[in-house]
Amino acid sequence: MLTISSNLLYASFFLYLIATFFFGGTIRDREKGSSQMAGNIGIVITIIGFLSQAGYFFTRWSASGHAPVSNLFEYTTFFGMMLVLAFIVLYFIYHVNWLGLFALPVALLLIAFASMFPTELSPLVPSLQSHWLYIHVTTASLGQGILSVSFVAGLIFLIRQVDQTNKSKHTSWLEFVLYVLVATIAFIIISTTFSAMEYEATFQAPVNGQEAEITYELPAIVGPASGELLSTEAMSPLFSAPEWMKGQDAAKKLNTFLWSIFGGVALYGLLRLLLRKRIAASIQPMLKRVNPELVDEVAYRAVAIGFPIFTLGALIFAMIWAQQAWDRFWGWDPKEVWALITFFFYAAYLHLRLSRGWQGTKSAWLAVGGFGIIMFNLIVVNLVISGLHSYA
Repeated sequence: MLTISSNLLYASFFLYLIATFFFGGTIRDREKGSSQMAGNIGIVITIIGFLSQAGYFFTRWSASGHAPVSNLFEYTTFFGMMLVLAFIVLYFIYHVNWLGLFALPVALLLIAFASMFPTELSPLVPSLQSHWLYIHVTTASLGQGILSVSFVAGLIFLIRQVDQTNKSKHTSWLEFVLYVLVATIAFIIISTTFSAMEYEATFQAPVNGQEAEITYELPAIVGPASGELLSTEAMSPLFSAPEWMKGQDAAKKLNTFLWSIFGGVALYGLLRLLLRKRIAASIQPMLKRVNPELVDEVAYRAVAIGFPIFTLGALIFAMIWAQQAWDRFWGWDPKEVWALITFFFYAAYLHLRLSRGWQGTKSAWLAVGGFGIIMFNLIVVNLVISGLHSYA
């Protein structure tokens, strides 16, 4: 059953990739009928891919005995599936092909990023053995998936509208957003490559006053403080982590972060060398037929739908479960705090748009910033900041 589940996930990944190419064919200068045909094929393949991913979800559920949303691999793949579901719904509301060209690659990145985490099945710890796990986590993820579509639309709007003829703060920030996406791709490529090579480097280092072995899956740019490399064939670290970095995996996480930064710089530099211009400036001509007012409307509609669903799942259902599990509604755990920050951010988005007239560029930047908060919550809060909800 687990093999079937994995194959269905792989199939959905490649189907989303194929659908992306079909949606890409709709933005070229070609006959309207031909573009519509490409869009129709693209959405059909997307739906088949979504059904395949849903098959992965339920077969893994059957194999594990619980909803597969209990670790970072399962949650991130489910998050990607909810983004695709949100795209499909909004596609049939607005019938816009350009949304698929950008939404599906973000879903692909999420699924590929999820594969960097352990995929093994594991039993639920007692605190998670509750039906509220399914209700709270799935609803919160659905809300985030819909909100992520607002990021996609906001990014399209900015690429379409920001003047690329002159360098400005808008071009710089937009290019930084694209660099982060490129760095994510670079990290996935690097991690997949060394994983295929079965690379490991083992260090012995003091952790909380005791000697411990720390295993790196990437070559060590930075080694653990006062650590000794035990693997004779592995690359020696260029420098050691500072003594104040506590925790067994602190230096390892810093090493992973550095690989993401340097890999992103290398891949971004290669793209700039090939394109001979900013990435946004290279994409902009392909979006000349996109209606910016419609893009702005899609971004707003995604927030208007996603915000109440996120509020229900990430705050209300979460507080009910917290009361049952820990006898308190709120405890200022890092995950709870960042869920509240996300709530206030999108509440401010709606307030500024509806009462202050923040539409167009301002609204698009808020949509992009909101996705940044969602990803911070997913990655940093889960992997770096220790708390009841984290994997730190």
